[in-house]
Amino acid sequence: MRKYPSVVIVLAACWLPGAAEAYIGPGAGLSAIGSLLALIGAVLLAVVGFVWYPVRRLLRRGKTGKGGTPPAGKAPGEDTQDPPRK
Repeated sequence: MRKYPSVVIVLAACWLPGAAEAYIGPGAGLSAIGSLLALIGAVLLAVVGFVWYPVRRLLRRGKTGKGGTPPAGKAPGEDTQDPPRK
């Protein structure tokens, strides 16, 4: 037992405490709940960003594929940049 004094201390500390009588006040509780909801919202928005935008891009590409109409009234082959002025 002299070789492992920290093991003996940890085991003794596990056996000693009884029930912890702790109290979380309303301010700390609401802060914890708000932080948890914000974390869940951030994760959901990240998933939406990684899933929805590539799907939307594929849907748009499918509309303007072969034989499709170009978006926003552009003529086929028309560049998005303005032509040079004379």
